[in-house]
Amino acid sequence: MNKLKEEFLELLEKDKEFRYSVAGYLGFSEILKRLDRLEEGQNKLFESQKRIWENIEKLWENQNRLWENQNKLWEEIKGIKEDIKILHEGQNKLWENQNKLWEELRELREGQNKLWEEVKYLRENQEKIWREVRGLKIGLDALGKAVGRTLEDYTIAYIRLLLEEKGYQKEKINLRKETIIYNKEKIEINIFNEEPLVVGEVKTYVENIEDAKNCIEKLIEKIKIVEKVYNKKVELSIFSIANVPQNVLNILKELTEKYGIRFIYGKELKEELLI
Repeated sequence: MNKLKEEFLELLEKDKEFRYSVAGYLGFSEILKRLDRLEEGQNKLFESQKRIWENIEKLWENQNRLWENQNKLWEEIKGIKEDIKILHEGQNKLWENQNKLWEELRELREGQNKLWEEVKYLRENQEKIWREVRGLKIGLDALGKAVGRTLEDYTIAYIRLLLEEKGYQKEKINLRKETIIYNKEKIEINIFNEEPLVVGEVKTYVENIEDAKNCIEKLIEKIKIVEKVYNKKVELSIFSIANVPQNVLNILKELTEKYGIRFIYGKELKEELLI
């Protein structure tokens, strides 16, 4: 009997048709069917609810990503604001520098205007000076013709001004012709000064290049003799000539520059003296 009960209960549990047959016999068939449908509906409901929760979790994940992206966006916006602030500061500095430049430009223009005024004033004075110089030149030319002023006189006047400009006292400047005895020979010096030691040679005319070279060699020899006699270096050596052909003039300029001799050309001497 017990075994039969066990088999009966097992069939009710495992065999659906048998269970419905018994239920129908007992009048519970419709109730069981409804219960089964309810169970199926509940299972479907659970599945739907499960899917809903899965979708909610996905939504939360998406929401979290959105918040993360939004935070990044705010960080970027913050950085952009900082960059804009730096740009504004840089722009303000640029405006300040530009204002300084405009101010400096205005000062430069004012300075330029003052400079032009000074230049104008100097030009006016220069014209006056030139008028005075031209008048002085005419006077000197007339004086030279009246008293027979020679090239040596002009050269001496030029050297005197040159030495005074270098700071030598007028009392020590005694430019003159001098004769020196060396090895029992007389050495004629056209222009001489002892303190400072000056040796100069004056020529009226040199015809050719060979004569020009001889003149310079003789002057160099006189310089050496004077240095031996006075036991000191010649501080200023001069070669002055009144007139000379152009090719010879070029050679004289080269030779005097080579040996450190100041060259004076007679046609330019008066202009140099006036300047």
